[in-house]
Order: sequence, then structure tokens, then C-alpha cells
Amino acid sequence: MTPAPIVVEVPGSRNNAINLMVRNGLTGLPVVRSSDGSLIGVVSRRDIFRNFEEDQLSLIMKKGCITISSDAPVEEAAKIFSEKRIHRLPVVEGSSLVGIVTPTDLLRIVKDLKTKLVAEDIIRTICVTAYEEEPLSYTVAAMRISDVTAVPVLDAHGRLTGILTDRDLFSDQMKDPETLKSLGLDVGDYAGYRNVLPLFYSVSEEYFDDRKVKDFMVPNPHTVFKRTNVAEVAKIMLNNDFGQIPVRGTKDELVGMIYDVDVLCAITGNNND
Repeated sequence: MTPAPIVVEVPGSRNNAINLMVRNGLTGLPVVRSSDGSLIGVVSRRDIFRNFEEDQLSLIMKKGCITISSDAPVEEAAKIFSEKRIHRLPVVEGSSLVGIVTPTDLLRIVKDLKTKLVAEDIIRTICVTAYEEEPLSYTVAAMRISDVTAVPVLDAHGRLTGILTDRDLFSDQMKDPETLKSLGLDVGDYAGYRNVLPLFYSVSEEYFDDRKVKDFMVPNPHTVFKRTNVAEVAKIMLNNDFGQIPVRGTKDELVGMIYDVDVLCAITGNNND
């Protein structure tokens, strides 16, 4: 686990959480009560993505989050990640938050495992794709409805040309707050909007941005072959800081997506839905 994790407090705002995530390169945070420091939930990029119109952190975060004890076996954490498909697991002793575990922490174990599992064995979710020429606003809506954090991007011939993740929508897109002022955004914390400008534009009717998916996607994404061993998949994810990776077939066709939580089934020995 990572001891003494970075936390965000309530009362607080969406922007407080966004800024902490972006500045520290995190995908989520434990939420604690400011009055006594007690753990009351977690908030992730995915939660903000689902509820971007909401500003109060208490209305965005997940309450009653799953926790684990510091002396629990690794297999228990892997099973929770794999079955619940969550990406952060606060570690508690009594009522005190003492650390946090993420799937990335457990990928370090998988990369050294001797396993017969290959990439195609652990594809567990329907693969939602995007077209590179479609407006970002359309794709963001589709991602929210489908509740996915990443989409492979295809061209008009169905070839994989890129990948768009929630990380691409949560980055420092504009360095100058004056530019935001010129757009008429009367907000107290400009950094919060600057960090999610593509997402803001995609849901704003007043400041609609007609740029396309190809303007925000990561082109020529790293992929794995469907017969790639899961231990190698874990190594690739760790070395490149990937939370997901497209899987290709014998003719380089897209056959699906696997996520870090899928890879952890190598620890639990369960590769079935």
C-alpha cells in the first residue's frame, strides 16, 4: 500500500478534487471529513466524469466505500478489484485511514507470475469504440452512458488509429487563466476548469467546442496481441502507466480492451465473469 495517502476534504468542491488529482498524477482520492479526518468516501475521475454538472464534492463522491485492513492478504485485494471493478481501496485500521492500494500496486506481482493466461482469456467487458471524425461532445456522452473510461478510436475503414481515455479529458489544457476569463467563465478557481477544459466544453451549451475526437486522442496506441501472456501485459501496463490496453488479432484487427483490474484475475485464479 501507499501509506498516508493524499486526501481531499469535505466540505469541498469538485475543483478541489480535480486540482489535487491533476497536480499529483492521481486518478482518485480518499475523501475525509475536515472536522475529524475520518474517512467518508472516495472520489475518482470517473465519478466527476459521471456528474460533471455537480459542483459539491459531497454529491459527487462515493459514500460507504469498500475498505481493507492492512494485514489482509493480497489475494483479497485482487479479488475485490477484479469483481467490483474499482480502482482504489482505502486501507484502514479501526476508523483511521492508514494507506491506499490500487491495481497498479498489484500489477507488480502479476508481472512476475508464471501463468498460462493470455490477453484474450481476460477480456471481460464489451468494447465501446469511437470514430475519429465524430465531435468530442458526442463521444463524451457515449462514454458516460456506457460507463467506460476509455475508448479505442477507429477510422472510416474500422482500423485502430488512437485511444481516448478520461485522462485525456483531465489534463492541463490551458496555461493562462486570462484566456478562460475572456470566455466569460466567472469561476473562483480557474485551474479546476483549465484542467478539464475538453470535458467542460463537451457538456456546455454556451461554450460548445466542435473539435473532433482525433484532436484529443492519443494516436497510434500501444496494443497487445491476443495471445500475449498476462504477465507481459502487466509489465507493459506498468512500464507505460496504462490503465487499459487494446487487444489485436492475427490480422491486426481490434478484438477488445483489457483493463488493469482484468489482469488481476491472474492472482485470484478466477478469469470468469
